[in-house]
Amino acid sequence: MKFTTVFAAGIAACILSTTALFAGEITIKDAYMRSSTPTSKTGAAFLMLMNGGDADDRLIAASSDVAKRVELHTHKDMGNGVMQMTEIEGGIAVPAGGMHMLQRGSDHIMFMGLTAPLVQGEEVTVTLTFEKAGEVEVVIPVDHERKVDHGAMKHDHSN
Repeated sequence: MKFTTVFAAGIAACILSTTALFAGEITIKDAYMRSSTPTSKTGAAFLMLMNGGDADDRLIAASSDVAKRVELHTHKDMGNGVMQMTEIEGGIAVPAGGMHMLQRGSDHIMFMGLTAPLVQGEEVTVTLTFEKAGEVEVVIPVDHERKVDHGAMKHDHSN
């Protein structure tokens, strides 16, 4: 059974990379979701959106069977040290040749009305809808301990 799951995940990864290649050059990297408790009503996913194409694109929606509603969210500074989470109107821009990071404390995908707990080590299928690239299905691991690898970001501390 374990081999079948790993084999299916490998096939899904191949399909995803092919879909991304034909979906306006959008690539999804470093995706993960935080685990939840059995009574949690919400969850969140974080990832990097990269646009290798010559035209700007925009993430306009997300959906998944794991929640009754899925929205694109951000945190807004309301002043006096108060942050409020709100839905992003109009989607998330992904500039041509650029990227947009969805991360904790910033833009993210919010899952409301969870239909089941987000269990450490499991995976969740999410459909991301882009203005130009169309629908891209991604399988996102639930990893509460995840530390994002900013491999493309180089830091020079020699000075």
